[in-house]
Amino acid sequence: MAKTSWTEKEKRKQATVAKYAAVRAELKARGDYAGLQELPRDASPVRLVNRCTFSGRRRAFMRRFKLSRISFRDLASSGMIPGVTKSSW
Repeated sequence: MAKTSWTEKEKRKQATVAKYAAVRAELKARGDYAGLQELPRDASPVRLVNRCTFSGRRRAFMRRFKLSRISFRDLASSGMIPGVTKSSW
């Protein structure tokens, strides 16, 4: 389980990105790179990190399910993810 401070920090980053999205788009369209430098660092969407919705883990993240590999395996084994079955051959 990730520390709650990490997940809260990511939520703050997402809010900042959403807040400055229109301003960033306008500055980029005008080519005003000096204006982009004046915005907060966390206003850039590149700084967002994908995290598991259950555990908050950032490594081994599966975008399709928004889960880490560990959470995915637990949920898939218990049959909680529709359409996912354990393969056998």
